[in-house]
Amino acid sequence: MTGTDLQGQRALVCGATQGIGRAVAMALAAQGASVTVLARKAQALEQVVAALPGQGHRALPVDLGDTDGLEQAVERALADGPITVLVNNAGGPSPGPVHLAELPQFELAFRQHLFAFHTLVKQLLPGMREAGHGRIINIISTSVKQPLPDLGVSNTVRAAVANWAKTMANELGPWNITVNNVLPGATATERLEAIIRAKAGRTGQSAEEVAAHMRAEVPLRRFARPEEVAAAVAFLAGPGGSYISGINLPVDGGRTASL
Repeated sequence: MTGTDLQGQRALVCGATQGIGRAVAMALAAQGASVTVLARKAQALEQVVAALPGQGHRALPVDLGDTDGLEQAVERALADGPITVLVNNAGGPSPGPVHLAELPQFELAFRQHLFAFHTLVKQLLPGMREAGHGRIINIISTSVKQPLPDLGVSNTVRAAVANWAKTMANELGPWNITVNNVLPGATATERLEAIIRAKAGRTGQSAEEVAAHMRAEVPLRRFARPEEVAAAVAFLAGPGGSYISGINLPVDGGRTASL
């Protein structure tokens, strides 16, 4: 996918060193955006920047869970001008049933997701308002429609982000700023591999058996590719998504049972 739909715009993509985040950064750069990629590992970020098509890209190494460090890093990035496309994306919490979760697990998850996303929006919002344009896209999970087994902490924090985003969409609409959630289903990433390994360890099944069962739950009978999720994000970020706001968009091959 190439084009100029985002030419002249700056985008910030979180969790961009691998998986869906990296694919999103590639897709937005291919549409002409100057992309700032954010994650913890500086060397991995520089490799992503070198691979992005186009010009004006930069790396922003910072941990989403470090709120103070996040504010300082983004302030440096804003010195080059406003960022009008924000893609909030963070690695999912460790799997496990919710009744066994400890409070520090919830605290960490909320800090890395809701607190970090809110921090970023507050920093980028003045520039979006001044530009009269903004796209905020949160990559969360289909669990906001249908909680997923053995992902108790993730189900909890993702639902909080979804409702935060809907509230934000209602508030920011008058400034031509849209807020949407993209809900990936089972996607071929390192995160999915970890979930499969964990389930195999608990059940005694092989990883291949667990993966086959998960694919069988998807009407399309396969896992998504990160690029397929990125295509939905790129659409919402571009002119085609200009009148779409406050929605949850599943990219899950039809797996979610609810509409």
